[in-house]
Amino acid sequence: MKDELNKIFGDSLEPRLIEEIHKVGIYKRIAAGTKIIEIGSLVRGVPLVLTGAIKVMREDNDGNELLLYYLEDGQACSMSISGCFKTSKSAVRAIAERDTELIIIPIDKIVNWNITYKSWSDFIFNSYDARFNELLQAIDNIAFNNMDQRLVEYLKDKARINNSLFIEQTHKAIAYDLNSSRVVISRLLKKLENEGAIELQRNFIKIINLDFEK
Repeated sequence: MKDELNKIFGDSLEPRLIEEIHKVGIYKRIAAGTKIIEIGSLVRGVPLVLTGAIKVMREDNDGNELLLYYLEDGQACSMSISGCFKTSKSAVRAIAERDTELIIIPIDKIVNWNITYKSWSDFIFNSYDARFNELLQAIDNIAFNNMDQRLVEYLKDKARINNSLFIEQTHKAIAYDLNSSRVVISRLLKKLENEGAIELQRNFIKIINLDFEK
C-alpha cells in the first residue's frame, strides 16, 4: 500500500505525510455501482482515489439527479473536504463508476494536516480549484449546450473514465445522470447512431466516432 501511495502522491506530498496517510488511512475496495457517500450523511472523512473512478451527483427537491464531475486516480472530493472543515452533512452523492480502490482520511487529520503540511494545504487548494473548474464546465454545459451536445460530452467522458469504447449503460440510467427523460435520450442516441457516431446494442453503446479530439 505504501508503495502505491508513493507512486500516486509522491510528486505532490512529502514522505512524512505519505507515511501518516499509510498509518491512519482506511483502505477500501469498492465495487462498481456502490454508493460511497450519501446526500445528508455526516462527513466523517475524505476518500482519496487510488485506482478507479467515482461519479459525484447532486439531487434536487424532487429527487432528480445531475452528474457534477468524476474523481479519478490521485484525486479527492472537495465537497467532502469542505464538509470536514465545517463538520457538516454531505451535499452530494458519490458512487463508484467502476471498481475502485480508495483510502479514507479521518476528519481530524484533514484539518490538522492543513496546518502541519504545506504539501497537504496545496493539495487541498488544487482539489478545490480542479473541482470548481469542473463545476463551471458543468454549469456552462447545462446553460449553453443543448441536450444533443450534453449527451455527446457525457458519452465521451464515460468512454474516457472507463477506458473503453463500450459503454454499459441503459438509456434510463443516462437520462437519470443528465436529468432528462428516457424518451429524449433514446431519440438522441438513435440520431447519433444514424449519423454513424455510435452503435446501439442491448444495455450498451459502442462508440464509433464522437470526435474525441474536439
